[in-house]
Amino acid sequence: MGHRQLNSAQELWVRSMSNDPLVIFTPSGKRGHFPVGTPVLTAARQLGVDLDSVCGGRGICSKCQITPSYGEFPKHGVTVAEDALSPWNAVEQRYDDKRGLKAGRRLGCQATVQGDIVIDVPAESQVHKQVVRKRAEARDIVMNPSTRLYYVEVAEPDMHDPSGDLERLVTALQNDWDLPALEADLSVLRSMQSALRKGGWKVTVAVHLGDAVFSPRIIHIWPGFYEGTIYGLAVDLGSTTIAGHLCDLQTGEVVASSGIMNPQIRFGEDLMSRVSYGMMNPTGSDEMTRAVREGMNALFVQIATEAGIDRSLIMDAVFVCNPVMHHLFLGIDAYELGQAPFALATSEAISLRANELDLNLHSAARVYILPCIAGHVGADAAAVALSEAPDKSDDLVLIVDVGTNAEIILGNTEKVLACSSPTGPAFEGAQISSGQRAAPGAIEHVQIDPVTKLPRFQVIGSELWSDEEGFEAAIAQTGVTGICGSGIIEVIAEMRLAGIVDGPGLIGSAEQTGSPNCFQDGRTNSYLLYDGTANGGPMITVTNTDIRQIQMAKAALYSGARLLMDKFDVDKVDRVVLAGAFGAHISPKHAMVLGMIPDAPLDKVTSAGNAAGTGARIALLNTQARREIEATVHKIHKVETAIEPRFQEHFVNASAIPNAVEPFPILETVVTLPEVNHNTGGGGEGGRRRRRAR
Repeated sequence: MGHRQLNSAQELWVRSMSNDPLVIFTPSGKRGHFPVGTPVLTAARQLGVDLDSVCGGRGICSKCQITPSYGEFPKHGVTVAEDALSPWNAVEQRYDDKRGLKAGRRLGCQATVQGDIVIDVPAESQVHKQVVRKRAEARDIVMNPSTRLYYVEVAEPDMHDPSGDLERLVTALQNDWDLPALEADLSVLRSMQSALRKGGWKVTVAVHLGDAVFSPRIIHIWPGFYEGTIYGLAVDLGSTTIAGHLCDLQTGEVVASSGIMNPQIRFGEDLMSRVSYGMMNPTGSDEMTRAVREGMNALFVQIATEAGIDRSLIMDAVFVCNPVMHHLFLGIDAYELGQAPFALATSEAISLRANELDLNLHSAARVYILPCIAGHVGADAAAVALSEAPDKSDDLVLIVDVGTNAEIILGNTEKVLACSSPTGPAFEGAQISSGQRAAPGAIEHVQIDPVTKLPRFQVIGSELWSDEEGFEAAIAQTGVTGICGSGIIEVIAEMRLAGIVDGPGLIGSAEQTGSPNCFQDGRTNSYLLYDGTANGGPMITVTNTDIRQIQMAKAALYSGARLLMDKFDVDKVDRVVLAGAFGAHISPKHAMVLGMIPDAPLDKVTSAGNAAGTGARIALLNTQARREIEATVHKIHKVETAIEPRFQEHFVNASAIPNAVEPFPILETVVTLPEVNHNTGGGGEGGRRRRRAR
């Protein structure tokens, strides 16, 4: 029996009729049933999973490395037994002996399916490497780093005035640089005497100037004048991606930026799935901590290689993350964050040594983690507040950090409110039939002709539209592979503008819509965006289930924002800032057509890019900013959506496109939304949006 790629409803039916094991691949989310004995590489190829292989499955190239996961996966409805894959074989052993395989890795061409299995395809095994869109935004930052370089000339030892070399070095630093009495790490003591003599009693030292936890101390020493520099890392640890910016601690320049997929994805795409995995598996929390730290170290190798530097020159690091990532990164069980009242182990800022977190940086490198605001509004939201400074804004600004779990901030000089909203992974391509994360070949922009009702699109990696000459040649390397988050938002908004989707979110038939691309798909209709099957490519469609997933996600987002507006007793905001890697690529017009964000002038809807990463960089390069955000978070009032009576009311209203009761008068001056209702059997005047009483 061949494989079957299924949706969840089909899967339940097939599983009741078949004993073939279920194979689930992450991070793509693709799944299907395969006979026992099917090689993992074969399953991946049949499902269109992005798993590399150069040698054709002969066990020579090792490109098809995969990481199987075992235990209970409530999100996927499977329990993975230890014997879900065939035993380790001689080919894998031979490769491991010669070149080494990372712990837990298998070769996809050698491991065969024996039972239900969840398989992670690491970034280095993917043909199309992930595009992590978390770049460093240009920003003027006052330089005041916690670690600095100082050059001094030290008095030589004297028989008549005996003192230790360290004491004379500290005295020289006090005299020349007005530094306090410094301590020294053991690694400095080990190398200090030879450095002093080799440099002719002239040395350069790296000094960490201290904080609430660590006293000021010397952490490195070079003989003579050190002409190089030292570095710091600003890291945004997200649920889906980990992005790092390597900064010169003397100039503030971003010398390299890089990112990887968060390896924890194999334990669950959303935060609650990971909390659940920790609850269901005795060692689950430790596994996830180990995975994220290993991923972090892999990122450090990648970013240091890109910059052409030694990792031992990285002496400071700042991390921002949501509360669940915060706890799992620190090795704290996230159990309490999975249930009310969502208590954090601590909301204060944390200072540590890098080696306490098993991070492979300089042996004495320091780590600073920004404070959390409250349960489910974490250090990443604090970093956004540091970057965007809503507390210093005269106008009322709504800041939305769009991600798997959206953080929403509303404020001005009067007060600042914050909440989190569980949008889920739909905006990032997960749980969407043709969805994928942002990578070359993914559809990212869509337009639908209002007359012909036919689409055209752009994919990542090419600026040409699909109906322009040269498009096929431009994408020959990648092909059209799926649709990413920004593309999903645009295509559904375009379908609403073209009357293909009605206000309640129902796709019409070809007869109702006048679009030849609408076709019956089970009990509902779907819309054909791209058909590449003639050339062995995918058929990319938008189904009514996809629309429902986006409706749920955008309703959660809007409801959180609307709830904060209620607390301010306002019906509109002065401006909207879209933050986050995904937010940087959202079209404001399409977001407003969907009803993701409140009605506002389009020129007042801006992108802050990766504001959390920018906040981390500010905190890395300016220690005063750390004190500032520590004080600010105590003034931010957290609104808990779970206990707010109006949240459900707002959610139901916001499920319509754009909204069942909220007026969007500014949007209506820009676009005209067809008032169609596909549930009536025709495209009549049904489905008009009710106006809210003013």
